Order: sequence, then structure tokens, then C-alpha cells
Amino acid sequence: MPPIEEYKNLIDGIWQRQWITNMGPLASELEMRLKDHLGVNHLLYVTNGTVAIQMAIKTLGITGEIITTPFSFVATTSSIVWEGCTPVFVDIDAKTLNIDVSKIEAAITNNTQAILATHVYGNPCDVVAIEKIAEKHSLKVIYDGAHAFGVEVNGKSIFEYGDISTCSLHATKLYHSIEGGLIITKSPDLLKKMAFSRNFGISGFDSFAGLGINGKNSEFHAAMGLVNLNYVKHISDRRKELVNRYNSKLSNLKSYRPLWHSKSNDNYAYYAIVLESEDLLLKIKATLDSNEIFTRRYFYPSLTSALPYITPQNMPVTDDIAKRVLCLPLYPELTIEEVDLIVRLMLRIQNN
Repeated sequence: MPPIEEYKNLIDGIWQRQWITNMGPLASELEMRLKDHLGVNHLLYVTNGTVAIQMAIKTLGITGEIITTPFSFVATTSSIVWEGCTPVFVDIDAKTLNIDVSKIEAAITNNTQAILATHVYGNPCDVVAIEKIAEKHSLKVIYDGAHAFGVEVNGKSIFEYGDISTCSLHATKLYHSIEGGLIITKSPDLLKKMAFSRNFGISGFDSFAGLGINGKNSEFHAAMGLVNLNYVKHISDRRKELVNRYNSKLSNLKSYRPLWHSKSNDNYAYYAIVLESEDLLLKIKATLDSNEIFTRRYFYPSLTSALPYITPQNMPVTDDIAKRVLCLPLYPELTIEEVDLIVRLMLRIQNN
């Protein structure tokens, strides 16, 4: 949470204007500032990251099969099904935890229309390889960049890749606006279409450009986003310190960190580790829980078996990793002493 006085200052302006939604001045300002901050040309601020994915699928006219990852938050898959499309899972790479690009082509059928890949924990997918596959098979590409705020690949925003990229600005994210999401595209035509669809398809006081949804966000959420944007560098720098501390102290833990993209920066959105076994994970988690140190099995269980509205698929790597991955506490107010305590408790369990 940012300094409350700074937030209140913007709230006072909302009260004076009495313009609280329908893309008011703060929401419009946030869009402009985020474009500058991220270095992108076309961006829309929407209700949340889930709506962003749904709008992306609808805007691209996808109605058939979408190749995707089973190792992601449920919204990636549920958005596909919600839009009447069929998710086709491709297993992940055990090192990066992203979709295994070497297995994508084998999953392509005559009904495949798109690839929807997640930058897991903000770690970029192999965007170059995915682009080549998409061009070869005339497929659309959507990236779920819920965790990837501020990440770049080859010197440009990760959101510049694919036909459409999305991001979540939910309160749990590195940068947030309480609830919120972003849609980014290189195409002015797609941007125009999505701008209309965000507001029910309305194109004038008495006209409609096409099918739409209520994807707008409020001035109160935009105010939080504007204030928090002033602290992104501080937040990132502090999280980097904590990540480095974890790394130095956990070097003897029977685990590994996901392999980060070699031509990308880390945004320190999460501290995820893949433990040697699920048994070790459960013991560590129970010990930390008993000390009121709360971790998250993110993402668990695997979407291949957890969702009642899809046909289960055999994804051995995903099923294995999902049982062994754990995210440790990581937030700016966390102290070095608390990190050291967490590490001591974890290593004590391993060594007993």
C-alpha cells in the first residue's frame, strides 16, 4: 500500500469532479503513464487480467482450439473455455517452467487457431521460437503476462511480443491498482476494436461498433495505480535485495530456481523454488505454517487434473513440478532478519 496521504489527494479530486468511472481523467492518465513506463505504443487499462484475456480471444476471432500451458493460474484456461474455445495443453519445460516450445507443433491440428502462453512468474517464454511456429502455421499468439510487469526481452517490453499481450494489476502483483488489467498490442486496428469492446461496443451516443463487454475500470482503482507507479523502482529494488538474500542462504537447500530467460531482466515478482520431493515441500510448508510464515503452492494442483470442465490430459512434467514448487514470502516490508529466519527453519527440516 502506498502512503495514504498521496492516495487521499487523488481521491479528493474524484470527489470534486464526481466522475468515478467510464474512463475518467485518472484512468486516462494511468494509460498514458503506463505506456511511457513500459515503452509500448498501444495499451488499454481494463477491469482485470482475466477480462483482458477474454477480450483478446474475442478480438482475434478465435473459436477453435488454443494451445496453452497447464502450469498457470486457472484464469488462463478458464478464459479459453469461457469464450467457447478448446484448450489443448502442451507440457512445460522442467527448467524454465514455461510451455515447452519443442512440443507445440505436435499438438497442432486442423482446428488449432492460436497459442496462449504464460510467462510463468514473469519469466519470458521463448517468444522467438513461438513466433516462428505461429507464422509457419498461421496461428494467432496471445501472451498471459500477468506476472511480467516491467520485464523486457532483447531490450524491449515483453508485452510487445505476440498479437496481444495481457497483464494483471491485481493487489497480489508486483505493481497493482487493487483490481486491474492491461491489454497491449502492436496493432492500431486491434487496439481500436478493443477500445470499443471495453465499453459494450459503444462507438457514440446512439451507435455501436460491434460486440462489447463491460471491461472498464474505476477512478478509485486508477488512483491507486497512479500512486503505486511512483514506487515501482523502490519495490523492485527492495525485492531484488530479498531475492539475493534468499539465493545466498538457500544454496544448500535440495531445490532449484526456475531458469530465467537469458536475454531478459528479472522483475522479482515471485520467489519460487522447486524442491527435491513433495514430501520435503510438505514438511517445510507445515513448519513455516506453524510459525505463521505463509507460503503458496503456486501453481498447484496442475490444471490437467483439477478442472471439472476439461478432459484430463497426461502432462508428466507439469504434474511433477506442480507437486514440488513453492513460493516463499516476498514483499518490500519483509526484513532481512525475517528472510534469515525462514531459511533457518527450512534448512533445519531438510537436515533433520
